[in-house]
Amino acid sequence: MKNFSKLMVAICLITAIITQAQNYPQNYFRNPLNVPMQLAANFGAVRANHFHMGLDLRTNSQENLPVVAAADGYVSRIKVERYGFGNAVYITHPNGYTTVYAHLNKYFDKLDEYVRERQYKDEKWEQDITFQPEQFPVTKGQLIALSGNTGGSAGPHLHFEIRDTKTEECINPLFFGFNIPDNVAPVISGLYWYDRRFSTYQPGANGIAVKKAGNTYTADVVRVNSPMISFGIKAVDKANQGFNLGIYQAELLMDGKLIYGFSIDKVSYDDTRNLNGCIDYTKFSRDKMSIQHLSVLPGMKLQNYSVPNLTGIINLQDEDIHNIEIILKDVKGNISRLVTKVQLAKTTDKVSATDKTVMPNEGKTIAVENAEISFSKNAVYDAVNFNAYEKPDTDANAASNAIVLNSPYIPVHDDYTLRIKPNRKLTNEEKNKAVIILDYGSDRTSVKGNWNGERVEGKFNRLGTAKLVIDNTIPSVSPSWKEGDFINGYSLRLKGATKVGDIVSFRAELDGKWLRFSRVKDDFVYVFDEKCPKGSGEHSLRVTTINTAGNINTQTFTFRR
Repeated sequence: MKNFSKLMVAICLITAIITQAQNYPQNYFRNPLNVPMQLAANFGAVRANHFHMGLDLRTNSQENLPVVAAADGYVSRIKVERYGFGNAVYITHPNGYTTVYAHLNKYFDKLDEYVRERQYKDEKWEQDITFQPEQFPVTKGQLIALSGNTGGSAGPHLHFEIRDTKTEECINPLFFGFNIPDNVAPVISGLYWYDRRFSTYQPGANGIAVKKAGNTYTADVVRVNSPMISFGIKAVDKANQGFNLGIYQAELLMDGKLIYGFSIDKVSYDDTRNLNGCIDYTKFSRDKMSIQHLSVLPGMKLQNYSVPNLTGIINLQDEDIHNIEIILKDVKGNISRLVTKVQLAKTTDKVSATDKTVMPNEGKTIAVENAEISFSKNAVYDAVNFNAYEKPDTDANAASNAIVLNSPYIPVHDDYTLRIKPNRKLTNEEKNKAVIILDYGSDRTSVKGNWNGERVEGKFNRLGTAKLVIDNTIPSVSPSWKEGDFINGYSLRLKGATKVGDIVSFRAELDGKWLRFSRVKDDFVYVFDEKCPKGSGEHSLRVTTINTAGNINTQTFTFRR
């Protein structure tokens, strides 16, 4: 009877997956590449502060492979940006869907010429252009671009999305019948439990050893010291090519009863940051370990993700041994199971709230002597005993103490406002050069301060250690050639640098006219075009850069062509 029950659960899971796929047109969209579809990343994979919103298709570690339209339609939008998608094409189709192709090197000739002319007209490299249906119609299989490695890409590949045109929700492309062989079940490598009497952040994850036998995993009896717990799972899906992919669907059963489930079918960019309430953010950001919660955190508001009315929180009312079963599956219906047992042992004291506790769904302002932090009601996913304090800072340019904002390994969902009072009286000129720097983990971000009375304020969406600095340094660029050199290559490259913040504005003029440089991370690259043909003689390149503080630098370089 027990085995029959498990078989029925498995059949129901596979049936649900097949039914979900049948809700979408099958084989309407073709492979956007002319090489077999191989996944480097799938829909819903865990990324920093977001779910992966499409498929990453391998391009054999090459750039400039032909990218073709997945179906008839028209180019409805293009984007050109430093990070994110880099160069992207959006195609709207008559069946109510839009496909997106990102990290491209080059658009097809007619579109590429239009974008280039628009950039020169606007004197702006970054673009976000929408089009009417009659401007750039395309047919299924038509060349639309060459693949690349632009934007926030870590290697050559094609990022491919399918969106609902009306809602702009991204839908799992694997529902649309693409031929990507996969007979490999998800791989489980860890099980964790959390004390839920206060917060998943305190005291944090408790690891449980997992053993494997075929596609079934086991763990010894989990003895816990809290009557209210939840579980988290460390696992990856595997395509036949061997890449680690994200988990599509999971279910948690206790004593044969379903108590939690999630599936990543569709999600919008407005909601994708809710990922941080679906994972153990501390483990992910500090230890680079992806653990997905098998429970609902009280401040997590992602729609259509977890099964309604099932929280995954286990209330142990006795000291009996209870059966736990976790079922993971991919879109193709491959299933892995983990079975274990849980028992309440001696109960320990729970963590208590303090006067600086930030609760989900409640806004709060926390003050220290020379700073205050204001959170919205959407700020946290779970309760945080917020530890804020000041300490001296040794930076000669610092105009405040260092303000410690709890920990960089606790997430915040939306922007909070930080207000800092300087530790000395500043001149108006110094106030105009005030920048708030936030260090979090091994990273740093900076914003230009806005003055509100005696305090300067800025908005951030990460925690860490902040300080106010007065930045009088200027940005600069360094050319890849020597002054007056003859350039016979296909491009010019300038390396940008600024001591505080970022270069927020870049303008290049060739012999007095704006020249189109793209931005690649911290570098600026011009690919020679008709504005500077071979044999055109000596040229003067005037470059103006502005950094976060507003400091301006103008440099002039010469070269021959």
